[in-house]
Amino acid sequence: MDLFDKINKNIGGPIGQHQKWSHGYFSYPHLEGEIHPHMMFNGKKHLVWSLNNYLGLANHPEVREADARAAADYGMAYPMGARMMSGNTKHHEELEDSLAVFVGKEAAYLLNYGYQGMVSVIDALVDRNDVIVYDAESHACIVDGVRLHMGKRYVYRHNDMESFEKQLDHAQRIVEKTGGGILVITEGVFGMSGAQGKLKEIIALKNKYTFRLLVDDAHGFGTMGLTGAGTHEAQDCVDGVDLYFGTFAKSMAGIGAFIAAGSHIINYLRYNMRSQTFAKALPIPMVLGLKKRLELLRSNPQLREKLWTIARALQYGLIQHGFDIGVTNTMVTPVFLKGDLTEATSLTMELREKHGVFCSIVVYPVIPKGLIILRLIPTAMHTLDDVQHTLEAFSAVSAKLTEGKYKTNTLSIA
Repeated sequence: MDLFDKINKNIGGPIGQHQKWSHGYFSYPHLEGEIHPHMMFNGKKHLVWSLNNYLGLANHPEVREADARAAADYGMAYPMGARMMSGNTKHHEELEDSLAVFVGKEAAYLLNYGYQGMVSVIDALVDRNDVIVYDAESHACIVDGVRLHMGKRYVYRHNDMESFEKQLDHAQRIVEKTGGGILVITEGVFGMSGAQGKLKEIIALKNKYTFRLLVDDAHGFGTMGLTGAGTHEAQDCVDGVDLYFGTFAKSMAGIGAFIAAGSHIINYLRYNMRSQTFAKALPIPMVLGLKKRLELLRSNPQLREKLWTIARALQYGLIQHGFDIGVTNTMVTPVFLKGDLTEATSLTMELREKHGVFCSIVVYPVIPKGLIILRLIPTAMHTLDDVQHTLEAFSAVSAKLTEGKYKTNTLSIA
């Protein structure tokens, strides 16, 4: 069969199967204007709950000034080349040092992208003699990293410690034969459900099993813990996390990521991560902009406090209005509803077109059939008035969903 013939028979794949009618509205929408809770969509102003700008740094005046000044001084090309060859600067190293101190590790290494970085970290850490044990609801970047692994891997039920220990026991028996090691991977904050990974309970099993723990804390870095250092700080288990992975795309409103660990491990990764060895270094304007973001994150705890004020008000309000927000104990706020694809699209369109509320919608095949998740991301830029408007809008569409009024899609995207 010709490769393109095969693609033409399944042109959308599992996620893009509805692209013909969803593109530009449900998928690949255009949000226009300043990055803010109120933006333009489809020609109208909307209240937006879909931006990971947790601390509101995207348009912070000091961040904008730092970004602009760095771009003017250096341009976007500098430094040229991969860091190992010709792309290293003192600014990259200073940012790494600051990040390591902030998250409580000896050293850190900058990565060009979060997704690519996690895949490459996993690839560099393990060989065919090693075993990976990971949470069933791990982000796609972890899953893809695990797929590259040529050895055994075991998945445990989400945050289920009985299942985790069972898989850990399987892994232990394997490495006793191969002479390899065990890498456990989980998330600090699961981005879909908002649940925290059970880091402390996982670490406690180091008394019984020999393994190293890698935590993807994309959503927790900058938002969780007393200082915002992350979920490992929030759970008081910084030392038990062997490798800490954070991204700049959320609380820092930037691009890139980092991995932090013991100095000898970071030095190993520095010379063995293919995604970094063979890729151009982060441009200096991004690095200098990230230094400013980290400075603001550390020196302005009121931004994190405002985020949590909004998150708690939103979540408490949803519960008071009878909504199911699952097990979230972080700022990520899912709202679980029952309905099919037609109902999900009709409800979402009414939220947008009638109530001016824009939030992400999650349906099958990402979650089981018959379920709908409306996912809200509160930020320090939202207001309590935004929360109140959203509660009223959600109550209105939920009532119509219960009454079966979305069974037929009578709304028009155009």
